[in-house]
Amino acid sequence: MASYADVLQYLSSLDYPAGKDDVIREAEREGAPPDVLRALRALPPVDYANGTEVARSAGIEAAPELSRSQRAAQAREPHTRVSQHLRGI
Repeated sequence: MASYADVLQYLSSLDYPAGKDDVIREAEREGAPPDVLRALRALPPVDYANGTEVARSAGIEAAPELSRSQRAAQAREPHTRVSQHLRGI
């Protein structure tokens, strides 16, 4: 599966805003592997403001090193704020 860094690497010289076709063409020109191209071909046909927007739209996770169970555990954890934590001291 393509990673966030992979997508950004192959789009580093692309001028934004860029459409889907421009994104795919740039990735092909840069020699992107099939998994990156597959993710980019699945993009919605809109204009993208930057590489991060492309990666998010392609459904690529920013932290692929986390397993599904780790992401699920993070989602279940209550997000306490610092001030709430300090109140308990």
